[in-house]
Amino acid sequence: MSKVFIMDHPLIQHKVLRLRNKETGSKEFRELVREIAQLMCYEATRDLPLEDAEVETPVGHAVGKCIAGKNLSIVPILRAGLGMVDGMLDLVPTAKVGHIGLYRDPETLQPVEYYCKLPQDIEERDFFVLDPMLATGGSAVAAIQFIKDRGAKNINFLCLIAAPEGLNTLQKAHPDVSIYVAALDEKLNDHAYIVPGLGDAGDRLFGTK
Repeated sequence: MSKVFIMDHPLIQHKVLRLRNKETGSKEFRELVREIAQLMCYEATRDLPLEDAEVETPVGHAVGKCIAGKNLSIVPILRAGLGMVDGMLDLVPTAKVGHIGLYRDPETLQPVEYYCKLPQDIEERDFFVLDPMLATGGSAVAAIQFIKDRGAKNINFLCLIAAPEGLNTLQKAHPDVSIYVAALDEKLNDHAYIVPGLGDAGDRLFGTK
């Protein structure tokens, strides 16, 4: 079964509550999503391998650690996942950014692909798939499968808000994927929206309805 990490850091909890507030405007909402993604990136990269390295400081010789040649790729699920990209890049600026475009059919609730562009050296990379909301899990499952079909082996999934139904679906479909969640909510409603959730993340990020 997938490893699931529910973030309990006080800064994340504080910012998630501000994110949920219906009075939070698009500018502040975007800033909060970026900040939370940055904090989550710190945790999600905790197990990156290290190797010894040496540098000369202004006053002497220092031996320390550096990341051991890992190639990282960030893949937002369009469009809401875009809001998390800059927060990740703040900490791993050399990561390559791919994109996967999916939308949920309003009648079947199933994901439909319309775009997929990934780095060429897929097998050599650790992937971090980003989507603010994990509701039914359909989009996340599909996006991760698209990446696997192209040769990826090491994949992580990061989301801000998850419903238990979506989390269970993702775990069952991809038991080898580590899942990082800022907050686990109560349930899905009859329209497959997370309760209490934060509304439509894409609309709140970009000021659309």
